[in-house]
Amino acid sequence: MDKSYDIFQPPAAEALPTERRDSDVTVTSSTSVTGRVSLQRRERAISSTETEISLGDLDFPVEASNAVTVSDHDSSDREDGRILLAPRSPTSFKLTSIPGRLPTVGEVLKKVRNIGSSPGSKSYSTSLDMSASGGAMSGSGDKVVDVLADTHSMNLSDIRKHTLIVLEFHSLTYTVKQKKSARKAKNIMSGVPGLGQNSASVNPTQSPAPSTSSRVRLLDQISGEARDGEILAVMGPSGSGKSTLIDALAQRIVPESLAGSITLNGEQVSNSLLKSISAYVMQDDLLFPMLTVEETLMFAAEVRLPSSSHNTERKKERVGQLLLQLGLHRVAHTIIGDEGHRGVSGGERRRVSIGIDIIHDPLLLFLDEPTSGLDSTSAYLVIKTLQKIAQTGSIVILSIHQPSYRILGLLDRLIILAFGQKIYGGPPSGLNSFYAAFGRPVPEHENSTEHALDLIQELHSSPTGIKPLVEFSKVWRDGNDEAECGLKPLVGGVDVRGAINASIARGKLVATRGYNDQEGGCDVMVDLAKLDSASSMVVKFANPLWREVPVLTWRSLINISRTPELFLMRLGTVMVTGFLLATVFWGLDHSPKGVQERLGFFAFAMSTTYYTCADALPVFLQERYIFMRETAHNAYRKSSYVLAHALIYIPFLAILSLAFSITIWWAVGLAGGGSGFGFFFLITWASFWAGNSFVTLLSAVMPNVMLGYTIVVALLAYFLLLSGFFIARDRIPKYWIWFHYLSIIKYPFEAVLINEFDRDGSCFQRGSEILYGTPLAEVQDPALINGMLGFLRGALANTSYAKLNPETCVLTGHDILVSREIIQLSKWVNLGITFSFGVFFRTLFYIVLRMSGKNRRH
Repeated sequence: MDKSYDIFQPPAAEALPTERRDSDVTVTSSTSVTGRVSLQRRERAISSTETEISLGDLDFPVEASNAVTVSDHDSSDREDGRILLAPRSPTSFKLTSIPGRLPTVGEVLKKVRNIGSSPGSKSYSTSLDMSASGGAMSGSGDKVVDVLADTHSMNLSDIRKHTLIVLEFHSLTYTVKQKKSARKAKNIMSGVPGLGQNSASVNPTQSPAPSTSSRVRLLDQISGEARDGEILAVMGPSGSGKSTLIDALAQRIVPESLAGSITLNGEQVSNSLLKSISAYVMQDDLLFPMLTVEETLMFAAEVRLPSSSHNTERKKERVGQLLLQLGLHRVAHTIIGDEGHRGVSGGERRRVSIGIDIIHDPLLLFLDEPTSGLDSTSAYLVIKTLQKIAQTGSIVILSIHQPSYRILGLLDRLIILAFGQKIYGGPPSGLNSFYAAFGRPVPEHENSTEHALDLIQELHSSPTGIKPLVEFSKVWRDGNDEAECGLKPLVGGVDVRGAINASIARGKLVATRGYNDQEGGCDVMVDLAKLDSASSMVVKFANPLWREVPVLTWRSLINISRTPELFLMRLGTVMVTGFLLATVFWGLDHSPKGVQERLGFFAFAMSTTYYTCADALPVFLQERYIFMRETAHNAYRKSSYVLAHALIYIPFLAILSLAFSITIWWAVGLAGGGSGFGFFFLITWASFWAGNSFVTLLSAVMPNVMLGYTIVVALLAYFLLLSGFFIARDRIPKYWIWFHYLSIIKYPFEAVLINEFDRDGSCFQRGSEILYGTPLAEVQDPALINGMLGFLRGALANTSYAKLNPETCVLTGHDILVSREIIQLSKWVNLGITFSFGVFFRTLFYIVLRMSGKNRRH
């Protein structure tokens, strides 16, 4: 049965050590630690002015304020006796560093905590749960630290495996240029009585800015730190700068716009290295709706885990572990779903979003409002999952609007922002004392975070704004610096490279070159001495390009197979168009009228192949933000996506081309036989390819579908106008001739004309039809026509028409091509140019993605 004792302030007494006869660990305690101490063996704790942890020959003295209880337990109580420590003012810890020592207090405490689960550990332990302000084990919940007596086998080598990783940021300031419309509105509001003082200035802690100001400060001198094994939450009202701070820490803001410093273990970290060791989960759940949960995570494993160290079985094993960790194993085979397809719940979708970004077990995890739009239970489960992730050795940093009481108990550190200003920084358990010291204590039975947001809103509506709270916060931080920041990290020679190496050794960062799958199945660490920098320890991409492309193609195939109605609808559209053309131009003859009809048929047929490609416009627009999320942290190369995006269309475009060609070729009566049909199929296929690539390029440039459709239709109309069908090349004005050569419809149009007309023996007008195209075309009297031909034979006696008669061919297919100046390029060259247009547009598509896919604020 547990026994609880209240802390009292004993008179000054000589410090007596807590004795552990079977261990080399000696703890002398004097702290006023707020929390609960569970004693499972006989110990004595008394008042002192110093806490000392002795590990063999390593001593780490920690100074602390306040006093603790002296409690003796009988041997009969040693299994379940407990000391309940009464809450007092925040405890300030000061860590005395030891020169030349690599391990930190954090390392020692982590080792002491973890050794309890190792083989051979003793059954008895002391569990210490501390809620001291920012301590190494600080937190608002019941954090249990197992202290075992059996620590004599610990050495420096073991301690280094538990390197403490600290992300520190100092004086972060981010300003943006204010739009003119916003400044105009601000000036108008400043002239309205009662509104100007609070509404005119973005930062109410300062006087209203002049109307000529063009800069707005979204972050103002924000400092803090985050540690591995902990959750740092950034809280505040809407527009306070929460997401901006998360973006700044994740280096999603260009360095030129962000002032201040961000360091990892005291070192500046490059953007490329941060991408490799971190993950960023956006606020929206950007997932493919037709993939199942398991398929979604398996895709992430395929691209984020290196094939050199993870075969298919190991990737499946990792996915299975993640499904259990995230609580998704029951919905593993359920599709994600969307508005039209029922799938997983909102909380499960959010956990899937987290899962695909932690598949490679990153050191840092950034999340933008992961509980947004979720009910209380789902939000709690998400944060509980993040706590488990943090406990594996990751740094978890998230923004949250208003955490519930249960969620607050899972957070280790909390930063409250208001209008870009830092209001509070420290453990959630310190909120009560902070607001009590400010003179606005948290009312009984009220959530401290609700009180914080209500107070910010109340002060914002007052004449002075939040300036008093900001000023008090600065004084509070100056007087409680150690309490807010917790135990200062003793990096002591453990740089980023060493920290990453230690993390890899304990199973983090699986997508690194630190793992090499050997024949024996074991993983071997890379020798640090052979590496030049921390960046060389992690690869930019886990897999080569030739491995990424098949995986991306496989995902696209699954999406297409789960929505067959989309392709079938497009196939039906193409076949209906072909049927319409076949019935309208059925059985064209070889008369002069047949020539004009053929020209119209080919112009419409080739332009149709481009217009029907407009349905590809929404594809990338729907995938754009998924693509940006996946490539933001180097899940795969942008070039791999472009190649896979192109390859997946080629066979489907071939099916459309074959269906279209079969529908119209024999029905219209086109010439050329089997070889002519084969070329017509190829040029149609190339036209579909060029049109699809053109529309894909526009989808990367256009912001929405409606604008994209407008631009596509307009440009294709311009291409058709200057393709050479409506006006011959020699009749196009010189100032528009350049657009004629840029027309993507010109080349397939000329290719099919050559394929149709450039044939030996082809004749489309004979002597008996010599009056075609004149007002006398309706004259059918053979005698009159023979008389006219006789007159022409005499006039053309010295030409090839000297023997002109009613059966003489006066217009061959070659003559038609010459009359339209389609003699510069062969049909195969036109085919190559049409195909090259598709390659060119895909290359531009890649360039646009490279330029616009950085996903960083300016």
